[in-house]
Amino acid sequence: MMDTNRPAISRVVRCAVLGFILSAHLVHAAVYQVGPDKPYKRPSAVAAIARNGDVVEIDAGTYAGDAAVWRQDNLTLRGIGGYAHLRADRQAAEEKAIWVIKGKNVTVERIEFSGATVSDRNGAGIRMEGSGITIRNCYFHDNENGVLGGRGEVLIESSEFAHNGFGDGQSHNMYISDATRRFTLRYSYSHHARVGHNLKSRARENRIFYNRIMDEKDGDSSYAIDLSNGGLAYVVGNLIQQGPNAENKTILTFAPEGFSHSQNELYVVNNTFVNDNDSGRFIAVAKGEALVRVVNNIFVGPGEQVTRPVEMRTNLVAKDTDLVDRDGFDYRLRPNSLAIGAGSDPGTAHGINLNPVSHYLHPRGHQARPVDGGIDIGAYEYDKAERRKTSP
Repeated sequence: MMDTNRPAISRVVRCAVLGFILSAHLVHAAVYQVGPDKPYKRPSAVAAIARNGDVVEIDAGTYAGDAAVWRQDNLTLRGIGGYAHLRADRQAAEEKAIWVIKGKNVTVERIEFSGATVSDRNGAGIRMEGSGITIRNCYFHDNENGVLGGRGEVLIESSEFAHNGFGDGQSHNMYISDATRRFTLRYSYSHHARVGHNLKSRARENRIFYNRIMDEKDGDSSYAIDLSNGGLAYVVGNLIQQGPNAENKTILTFAPEGFSHSQNELYVVNNTFVNDNDSGRFIAVAKGEALVRVVNNIFVGPGEQVTRPVEMRTNLVAKDTDLVDRDGFDYRLRPNSLAIGAGSDPGTAHGINLNPVSHYLHPRGHQARPVDGGIDIGAYEYDKAERRKTSP
């Protein structure tokens, strides 16, 4: 006779085993506290003993010459009470970076990385070798690379990258590898890369939303955004500026090293581009099979908008009088700007609504983009409701 209770019993057993595993994980999860007055004085002391799923809390302050390799999965590493500043002082884990992260699904929050340098001139604040990493509210400056590598999904948000690069054009504020399936950069401030790029990515898919990417008055970066091998890319709602000292006069480039992905599409929507150089190109697209859509962008300054025929719709070549303060990098719209209400619906792509829903808020933040009538061209929506409230 068939035992009709056996499937139910099996489900009970499986649930019990799963519950035991989960309970065991929760029991072993720990919070490690690091600081001058805490049980662990330096982050590297915890790197040797932490286990999967643990949390490492590092008091604000400077930790000089402390480098570490993190091998744990599902780890959270965060500063407490402000930035925990990891100043390299010529120390590097595995001769690669201040932190080498090998574990999967690691989160890094409120950490400052500076001074990473190694013999091959490729030292990084973080070398990303594990699959899946989130970097949030962090600050990378004066390293040979801010971040380098990446596997699986990489998310960087509300973070700042400044003055990274050796100066040879081979190291950058951010350098994302081709092992990255999806790279997302949002609400971040990348500026003053030293000769290299403010953002260089070889990822299969790039989502670059609501950032400030600039040389400003004295930066000498090459590209503002280098999507080296094409792929699927969304560049939406960004403030993108090339300075007078830029090493390369192209601002955004798509596949300059050739298309190496099976899907190659570029959507450039509702950005404000400003070229403060004497000439240049705003968007350069390599020859080859690629779908490119350029919609609702502001272009200020000299230069060719796009280097090859692509779909272009409701873009505006603007004047200084369209922006609140071009010289001060305040690219919000003036009340009389021709960009107001002149945009069009950019549509969707692969299930992503290309209509901007936020705008960048300096520094390293964002706000909801106002909705009041037709969409404006550029990275900012003129706040008509606020204007009505303040008008006499």
